[in-house]
Amino acid sequence: MKISDTLITLLQSSKTLHHFKTYLFSFVCLIAFFSCNNNKQQGDFNEQNQGIKAYKVMTVQLHNATLNTDYPASIQGLQNIEIRPKIDGFVEKIFVDEGSIVKKGQLLFKVNAPQYEQALRTAEAGIKTAEADVSTAKMQVEKVKPLVEKDIISHFELESAQNTLQSKVAMLAQAKASYENAKINLNYTTIVSPVDGVIGSLPYKLGSLVSSNTAEPLTTVYNTGSVYAYFSLNEKQLLDFTRDSSSTSLASKIKNMPPVTLILSDGSTYENKGKVETINGLINTSTGSANFRAVFNNPKGLLRTGGSATVRINKIIKDGVIVPQNLTYQLQDKRFIFLVDDKNKVKNTAITVMENTPGQYYIVTSGLKAGDKIIAEPVNTIREGTEIKPQETNGEVLYKDLK
Repeated sequence: MKISDTLITLLQSSKTLHHFKTYLFSFVCLIAFFSCNNNKQQGDFNEQNQGIKAYKVMTVQLHNATLNTDYPASIQGLQNIEIRPKIDGFVEKIFVDEGSIVKKGQLLFKVNAPQYEQALRTAEAGIKTAEADVSTAKMQVEKVKPLVEKDIISHFELESAQNTLQSKVAMLAQAKASYENAKINLNYTTIVSPVDGVIGSLPYKLGSLVSSNTAEPLTTVYNTGSVYAYFSLNEKQLLDFTRDSSSTSLASKIKNMPPVTLILSDGSTYENKGKVETINGLINTSTGSANFRAVFNNPKGLLRTGGSATVRINKIIKDGVIVPQNLTYQLQDKRFIFLVDDKNKVKNTAITVMENTPGQYYIVTSGLKAGDKIIAEPVNTIREGTEIKPQETNGEVLYKDLK
């Protein structure tokens, strides 16, 4: 029905002005309805013909990167030598303090043990007695010998005198041995440092009774001129380490490893590089890991036994497929990226990435290759098969932080 015909019909059917106003209001509502319906159809038409949305797209290229893998480590000195007394006595003097740096042969403790001084004097007297007995025995031999030669006395007397001399000589040797033993025991009353190092705790104070059977040592000297950093790799990481090398033997793999870095507990980097020396041949069944040991020079004594740090191992990745993390998304236990095909349609592609990553990037091991096109801007979601308008970019800005 046309709008003019509708108006005429309304005018003819109006008997009074009141009815005319009523019909006029109805006519206005009818026009508004047709107008809204027409606008909705026009909006649907514009929405359908709005145009394809544009996204930045880049072609995947190969890049080089440095992977930093960190492992918690514990610090131990090359030597941790417990200082224990070898004799019984009282602590008479302490010549060092906790944390002191000592040199090899430096005096540490003096143990009061007067019994060993007495034993030394007794041994000295024993030597003199034995020497006198030897002299007497020699004189007896010299006295008997000419009498035997003249057959004045029997040869038995000479043999008896010679045997007595040998016995006295043996007793002299025993007395000298006792003297040396007493001298050694007396030397044990002064205790010196066996190596260069740092003094640990001092549990015993002046006057404390100590012995060779004492549970705690007098102290511990930590040789920290160089230190060991012990860290662990789990079984999977150990397999990757074993496979990822051109060397055949484990010793050659260790030898060819690059220097490692030590990150201190305050986050700073230790100035001296270290070297991995050994790998434990056994995997700990309780932890499922194998122990590695790296050595670091410690000329300034900055590293102390018992400290904690982080060993960082660098690995150079050459010609790898590397993508920024913000271009990917995770769904359940899988990671995806938006791939663009030849028809400019989006395909949600699953990718596999390495566990350790260089900064804000993923190293892709499968699902993506050089030459593929991906969306080069962060997006929340795009439906599979959606057509886009690609805007090519070289992606250099995205890789500016890649080392």
